[in-house]
Amino acid sequence: MKLGRRAFLGAGAAATAVAAGYLRQRPASAQFGFRRGPVVNLYSSRHYDTDDQLYDGFREATGIRVNVVEAEADQLIERIKSEGANSPADILMTVDAGRLWRAEQEDMFQPVTSSVLSEAIPENLRHPDGLWFGLTKRARVLIYNKDTVDPAELSTYEDLADPKWRGRILVRSSTNIYNQSLVGSMIAAHGAEETETWARGLVANLARDPEGGDSDQIKAAAAGLGDVAISNTYYFARLVKSDKPEEQAIAEKMGVFFPNQGDGPNGRGTHVNISGAGVVKTAPNAEAAVKFLEYLASPEAQRIFAESNNEYPVVPGVALDSVVASFGEFKEDPLNASVFGSNNPEALRITDRAGWK
Repeated sequence: MKLGRRAFLGAGAAATAVAAGYLRQRPASAQFGFRRGPVVNLYSSRHYDTDDQLYDGFREATGIRVNVVEAEADQLIERIKSEGANSPADILMTVDAGRLWRAEQEDMFQPVTSSVLSEAIPENLRHPDGLWFGLTKRARVLIYNKDTVDPAELSTYEDLADPKWRGRILVRSSTNIYNQSLVGSMIAAHGAEETETWARGLVANLARDPEGGDSDQIKAAAAGLGDVAISNTYYFARLVKSDKPEEQAIAEKMGVFFPNQGDGPNGRGTHVNISGAGVVKTAPNAEAAVKFLEYLASPEAQRIFAESNNEYPVVPGVALDSVVASFGEFKEDPLNASVFGSNNPEALRITDRAGWK
């Protein structure tokens, strides 16, 4: 960890932000010097120390330093709103399209025209008007206990509402944005009414009330508290790579299944979410911010994303991490991330009515 990279907004602003729970504390000077160049000021909800490799790589390539403020996405959005035209933020980076949509609704992003980004990043993984760009992908898959589930039993997200799964499904809370985006993709495929029926069926099949994160669902399935966990792929990859024998044992018991494959009526592909970013409308260093996004779409940066955090690259042709590659190839749902992001409010209403805690 490099001192001075992650810091507060200044002594007074820092105290306010910390009191509100906004910032992840890092050892750093209060005199951060946000507006001194060459610099990019990044507000990020990615809490991965491995991203330091990206910041170092960008500085080596361009001479531009990356300053980072880390917090949850909703807190960062509120922070930028409260700072107004004087915000030092150049880029807002989040771990889900739903949060990008929320920032978009606050008129927080400026459109970016970049042939580098438009040529590197597939159309369904970026905003139609260039307000934000997907930088990594994460598939939401079914992690199943190999002792209790025949993978031939598994098929689609829709099938998880079938009574045959009563008491066998594990999933985290519907307050989590990953589940909200999954429901948003279901709305796009089936409409709100049918999606609510599905959500009620899923809730009826839960092995327990939702608790913990994705890794906790996998561990619970391995312990026999359920049979199938809904999880993002990189959580399982972390268990596979763990140096803890107990986590390695959990990974050995579990298999990965990509739902909604094939050519049937629900064969649209597995739901894929993004970690993405946009240039803030009031960015004091907008030109440098675009350069940073372009760097993140480069083969070098995409390899770092893939190898350091077990994510799928958005740029076609970049090699996967070996563990992630071992999960196998799969068909992705081609739905534009902006669609399930915009369906977020309806997804919240549906999960609330369905009793998904």
